[in-house]
Amino acid sequence: MRKRILIISPASARENNGNWQTASRWARFLRARHDVRIAGAWQHDEAAPDLLVALHARRSAASMAAFADACPDRPCVLVLTGTDLYRDIATAPEARASLDHATALVLLQPAGLALLQAAGPALPAKTRVIYQSAPSLRPRRHAGTPRYADICMVGHLRDEKDPLTFIRAASLVTAPNARLLHIGGALDPALGAAAQAAQAANPRYRWLGALPHAAARQRLKRCHAMAITSRMEGGANVIIEAVTSGVPVLASSIDGNRGMLGEDYAGYFPPGEAAALARLVDRCIGDTAFDALLRRQCAARAALFAPGVEQAAVRELVDNLLFAAQAAPHSPTSPATEHIDEHND
Repeated sequence: MRKRILIISPASARENNGNWQTASRWARFLRARHDVRIAGAWQHDEAAPDLLVALHARRSAASMAAFADACPDRPCVLVLTGTDLYRDIATAPEARASLDHATALVLLQPAGLALLQAAGPALPAKTRVIYQSAPSLRPRRHAGTPRYADICMVGHLRDEKDPLTFIRAASLVTAPNARLLHIGGALDPALGAAAQAAQAANPRYRWLGALPHAAARQRLKRCHAMAITSRMEGGANVIIEAVTSGVPVLASSIDGNRGMLGEDYAGYFPPGEAAALARLVDRCIGDTAFDALLRRQCAARAALFAPGVEQAAVRELVDNLLFAAQAAPHSPTSPATEHIDEHND
């Protein structure tokens, strides 16, 4: 029987960020079996879904609390973001409450398990890791030697992504054909002004602004490498899009990135250290053996990020939760039970 599933995503298609990409991809995976809708929030006076999926513990906290109160017998899945794991569950009571309201927690990479253990010993038992995915794109083969070795950063300009490290690295790179391209909108006006100033002062740096998702992927696959400078990440979808396009990654050494690329990955640099990133850029352009190593290591991770793997994991999680909810005894005095009975008639 098809069930009603509501995905709460504080981000919309207009923001075009990682949370929105996760929400839209999960909706595609589940629509073959269920009726799925994406919304920014859920309130008591709306029709209750059979299962709620929420992205972002703090920003979806009100929806999760309302759903837990109105429908205590219905399952709720919380997909944890980087700001959840690495800031909000330690500082925001509403984010911590969301962990308790969730029937199941989803991490996008395994390094976050230790944080959940510290937040509550019972939390890992209801947690599973589901890597995100992206369709593979064939890497672009250049005829002859390309004029530029483009290194791109894909991410909106906001503090958590630390775009200033990428901007500073652009002035420290020495490879003569290096060009650093930044794709993303200015969510922080001050960072947007910094990007504009850097572009005017440094011909190596180009800020391309926000691009549609498909256009950003096409630009990414033509690059020599991708840089991710983030201070915190739950499991960056852009890493997956680079790996599945045959583009090696230069990544800040934070838990979220290490959980995606593996502890032994050779392309890490200390967070915030622009000089270290610049040295990696120069090395991956000028050292063919190092470049080949990064490509081999990324290729070895690609199977983790296959759409079929993520789809199977998402469907299994949702179907198991719906089955368990249907099989569990319900209190006859519960308002949520009365609603469920009416819905199933």
